[in-house]
Amino acid sequence: MANEQGDAEIQVEGGRQPDAGGEGQGGAAGEEDLDALRNRLEEEKARADKCLTNWQRAEADLANFKRRAEQERLELVKFANASLIGKLLPVLDDFDRAVGSVPEEARGQGWVEGIKLIDRKLRTLLEQEGVTAIEALGKEFDPYVHEAVLREDGEGDVEVVVEELQKGYKLHDRVLRPTMVKVGRRSGTSK
Repeated sequence: MANEQGDAEIQVEGGRQPDAGGEGQGGAAGEEDLDALRNRLEEEKARADKCLTNWQRAEADLANFKRRAEQERLELVKFANASLIGKLLPVLDDFDRAVGSVPEEARGQGWVEGIKLIDRKLRTLLEQEGVTAIEALGKEFDPYVHEAVLREDGEGDVEVVVEELQKGYKLHDRVLRPTMVKVGRRSGTSK
């Protein structure tokens, strides 16, 4: 019976029985258990560090995503009217031609002044939306904002705009329509 009660003693992890005497084989087993626990603790610390690093990375990715999404939204709002404004540019061209072709004797008449007033209002409205004309005449040719449709033979090492055929416009910093130009050569630099 005593043997049966001895068998009923509590078992510790790994199937080992606690050391009754504290010496001998039980002491070595306790050291092994302590080493195993230390190793497991180190593994769990490494796992926790990995989870923390992944969480921090995910948090940074989310913050970057939110920042990019906000920038894209602001860009979309900033350039939302680009298509409509692009469709209005031929109207500006028509106003330029209409005002430029008014005969000298009709310049002081009311209807001519009305056309000029409408032209100024339209240009003011577009300027408020961020539309600006691209300056071209006398400037060095820039293929990003100028479209060369004619070339004038000349001497020199610098290509410059010698004639503006159709006005170009930008919306904020983006080219809506490049300026159609005639390009010639001139010595020296001009900006």
